[in-house]
Amino acid sequence: MDLKSKHKVNASFSMSSMTDVIFLLLIFFMLTASFITPSGLPVNLPSSRSSEIVMQKVSVTITKDLRYFVNNQQVNRSSLQSVLKNNLTGKEGIVVLHCDAAVPVERLVEVAGIATALKAKVSIATKPE
Repeated sequence: MDLKSKHKVNASFSMSSMTDVIFLLLIFFMLTASFITPSGLPVNLPSSRSSEIVMQKVSVTITKDLRYFVNNQQVNRSSLQSVLKNNLTGKEGIVVLHCDAAVPVERLVEVAGIATALKAKVSIATKPE
């Protein structure tokens, strides 16, 4: 009497479907992640109803005591144009302005004028309402 089955069951587990799911999750999280690098400087940004996410290339921060920072490094107001020119070479020309709400508008316009003269696009960082 032969009780052995003619169909053998393979006891191995295929991980290919699990790796597909992991790669799909990885792609999803990469696409939905925020591309904005937050500024580490204490700036009280003005609020806005609509905001657009811009890929940050060069960050210019003006604090309420009128200190200037380019990519979190303090610079003098007089050397701002040369520092921006050095940071914009070889990169896409996008400058994101992080200005405190107490900063006079003339300082914001001055920095935006320097960036525009260097053929860079200017975006003003705000916090959502």
